[in-house]
Amino acid sequence: MHYTDSELDTLKQFYQRQLLDNTIPFWFPHSVDKEFGGYLFMRDKDGSLIDDDKAVWIQGRGAWMLSTLCNSFGTKQEWLDGAKSGIGFLNKYCFDTDGQMFFHVTRDGRPIRKRRYFFSETFAAIAHAAYAKASGDAAAADKARFLFGKCIEYATKPGLLPPKYTNTRPSKGIGVPMIMINTAQQIRDTIGDPRCDEWIMKWIDEIEKDFVKDEIACVMEQIAPDGSIIDHIDGRTLNPGHAIEGAWFILREAQHRNNDPRLIALGCKMLDYMWERGWDKEYGGIFYFRDVFGKPVQEYWQDMKFWWPHNETIIATLMAYLLTGNEKYAAWHRMVHQYSYDRFHDKEYGEWFGYLHRDGSIAQTAKGNLFKGPFHLPRQEWLCWSLLHHRKN
Repeated sequence: MHYTDSELDTLKQFYQRQLLDNTIPFWFPHSVDKEFGGYLFMRDKDGSLIDDDKAVWIQGRGAWMLSTLCNSFGTKQEWLDGAKSGIGFLNKYCFDTDGQMFFHVTRDGRPIRKRRYFFSETFAAIAHAAYAKASGDAAAADKARFLFGKCIEYATKPGLLPPKYTNTRPSKGIGVPMIMINTAQQIRDTIGDPRCDEWIMKWIDEIEKDFVKDEIACVMEQIAPDGSIIDHIDGRTLNPGHAIEGAWFILREAQHRNNDPRLIALGCKMLDYMWERGWDKEYGGIFYFRDVFGKPVQEYWQDMKFWWPHNETIIATLMAYLLTGNEKYAAWHRMVHQYSYDRFHDKEYGEWFGYLHRDGSIAQTAKGNLFKGPFHLPRQEWLCWSLLHHRKN
């Protein structure tokens, strides 16, 4: 069943209301660390603090989100000041002497650990870019472009980052081209950079060529360097929500390129493949992990329902519907939207719980930790509002 114009207007109002009256107030302003800068995001269901460590990538995400609110709804001093606090903390504490960013630091910025990947840098890049647009800070724009260049180097020059271990079974994951597409799109949309268009298409082409497997109707999470499937547990493990996030990055690019039909077809195909593999037909919701050949998955949380795949699927299904008019995507969007706001959303304190058992019962009550903060949910509500606000009837 298609959405009527009235239903889409109601959805637009819903997403804006949830974002500005429910999700954002759960986090801000009380998560801004007035003593050391940055944010205190590790919080229980009622917003009480459960740990004062700081995940560097979520510091960047928080600064990006606050800056994006200013860029979308008009500057609110509370948001702009909060974004500045995050940018300041990143620059003061979160870069090691070798230029690589940390992953996890103490409240006062002392390093705890680094990771072998460069996702902290990607989120710092988009945070600086969005903040530059919101504030007019030219130095922030320069830093965003510098970090984008470093991320391109990390993505394309093996050996710049230390390996996690000696690997006798080389592989490459979809995460790098995905995160770089998103980083380039955000920088292009805020401050602009002549490198973005070319690199975005290179990364999309890589995903299409290597990770999308039409012969088995699947999007792989990792593959061998030659593009083949690694027939071992790790190589067979799929993350449907992650691939669906990649699908909407590509649909977003299609939209940017005057509704490019090839990119619409590719993004919708990825969504179709991974909805079929990821949607739990018995209980509803998106499985966290699946095996490409239907074999057992190693991780014990494989059949749980995490918050963020549902955010990404809400975006992808709405975007696919608006681009194609295919009522299948309207039906899927209704299903995942209803499931998510019925089960993840905390109607008492706001925001979403992060982790459900397969049957939809709450597994634990924390709303913030090293991996969850004000990003996937508020980005989903902001982007869905934006898509509907700017749609052509």
